[in-house]
Amino acid sequence: MSTEIATSVVPIWPAFVAPVLRVLSDGHTVSRRELKERALDAAGLSEDAKAEALDSGGPRAEGRVGWAITHLNKAGFIERASRAHYRITDAGRSWLAVHPEGLSDFAEANRLFAPFWPKKARLPRAGSSVVLDEVEAEVDPIEQIDHGVARVQAEVAAELLARLREQPPAFFEQAVIDVLLAMGYGGSEQRGRPIGGSGDGGVDGVIDQDALGLDQIYVQAKRYAEGNNVGREAIQAFIGALHGFGASRGVFITSSSFTPGAREYARSIPTRIVLIDGTRLTDLMIKYRVGVQVSKTYDVVEIDEDFFE
Repeated sequence: MSTEIATSVVPIWPAFVAPVLRVLSDGHTVSRRELKERALDAAGLSEDAKAEALDSGGPRAEGRVGWAITHLNKAGFIERASRAHYRITDAGRSWLAVHPEGLSDFAEANRLFAPFWPKKARLPRAGSSVVLDEVEAEVDPIEQIDHGVARVQAEVAAELLARLREQPPAFFEQAVIDVLLAMGYGGSEQRGRPIGGSGDGGVDGVIDQDALGLDQIYVQAKRYAEGNNVGREAIQAFIGALHGFGASRGVFITSSSFTPGAREYARSIPTRIVLIDGTRLTDLMIKYRVGVQVSKTYDVVEIDEDFFE
């Protein structure tokens, strides 16, 4: 491990160029997996930084050091000695001797590595009209995809919430039931239904967790405009309705949000109440594909090392 104080922030991928070369500087051949692990240690990353995950689930730090390895191999500073095993080259050793501090920013990495990439795959030249934003400058392509997907989903979520608020209350009640069923509540038979209207007893929907309806989850759905937040009184009324049904748990869903008093009250009572605001509702709708559909799918490929054994 590096003797420097461990950093809790994952550096940009160019910062891993020197650590990778230092790991290989003893001349030994190292597997890609071991090289990644040792480079992360050489860069002084804390355990928390190593564990930081991308939205897609992969380790952020491993992705960045992997991108550094790819660039070094492409530039001839390291070479593949055998399947998924690397060693340093004379060019890499010479570069490290002149630049022991490594690379500090994306512009330096661009100047160093761009000449080694095919023209169509090169990074933008310094001064080019093609400008990478601050996020893109710090991440590898997989992270750029993650960021792009996150931006698209944020836009879809905002539109989804606006559309929900435009619909009649009955539509919203059915929508929240659909979300809970998509999450797996109600079993394979999709045992859930809205019951809003006169005589609903203060609840808008019910989900049967078993075929006989012995285990039920009651739902309250409030289609409110932005800023018209659900207060403590509404939660208290829902609790009263649950007691009337002999229920010990329920879900309160709104297209707006909850006041701090409402959230605190829900936490303080023995009856189990889950509060879902508009933001979380749209996140769940996107995750479980309710009211949305997949527009495009991109396949990210990598070399199949087994093929070349």
